[in-house]
Amino acid sequence: MHDSSVTPATAVAEHAFTARRVRTRVGDVAIRECGHGPDTIVLLHGISSGAGSWAQCAGLLADCARVIAWDAPGYGESDPLPQARPVATDYAARLDALLDALGISDCVLVGHSLGALMAAGYSSLPTARAHAYVVFSPALGYGGSPRADQVRQGRLANLDQLGIAGMAKALPSRLLSEAAGDAQRAAVTANALRLNEAGYRQAVELLCGDDINRYDGFTPESCSVYCGDKDIVTTPAQSAAYAQRHGLPFELVAGAGHACYIEQPAQVAALIRLALASNKGQV
Repeated sequence: MHDSSVTPATAVAEHAFTARRVRTRVGDVAIRECGHGPDTIVLLHGISSGAGSWAQCAGLLADCARVIAWDAPGYGESDPLPQARPVATDYAARLDALLDALGISDCVLVGHSLGALMAAGYSSLPTARAHAYVVFSPALGYGGSPRADQVRQGRLANLDQLGIAGMAKALPSRLLSEAAGDAQRAAVTANALRLNEAGYRQAVELLCGDDINRYDGFTPESCSVYCGDKDIVTTPAQSAAYAQRHGLPFELVAGAGHACYIEQPAQVAALIRLALASNKGQV
């Protein structure tokens, strides 16, 4: 059954998901923020998206926690990384600097797709400020894979041929299920239109040069893995195999394609709330 419970009355509009730029010790990071509470939830988007894509999901969490979504380095108004071919720990170091600048000592870290790879890198840092991780449709990365060059060339050729606008127009059919509504399709396109070419190219290097299995900070006690049951990008079988390999709990998000938090924000918000409650011994 498709999620029809999210309305303007129950989810914060993007304009209420306040945007600002944060100066850190290693560069500026653009964020969106809402909510209040003793806990903090930090949201990491994937390769074709941005902080604003989390607006509906964040609105459903705003009553229980401070909710922060970043624009990854090179996205939105965030400064790019200095590395031409960054790995997950390069993004993680920028994230750690952001959390330090915001005075956050502990959080639930949520990563979607390539954001899950960044979260895995973050979990390996000795300074990690997250006690729990929730990953949706994790991008495993192609580092060390014979497919790495093929994927890199394909993505960059697509960018060169279609441009950001052309890519954005094509994305909804790949990231959402056939049951997705017009508003959800428009949201995917709108967020992709905000991509910066240079930042996207760096993210392609992360995708093709790193491997989520290199990072061992996710544990069965601290991390749960989810995937949309209609995901054709990081398929349920692929996500389940990753979770099984590392002994992590795994469940499907019903009625969702790859961008499950856009298509089923209420389900995703409930799963993130579960991570908060589990940490407090409430479930």
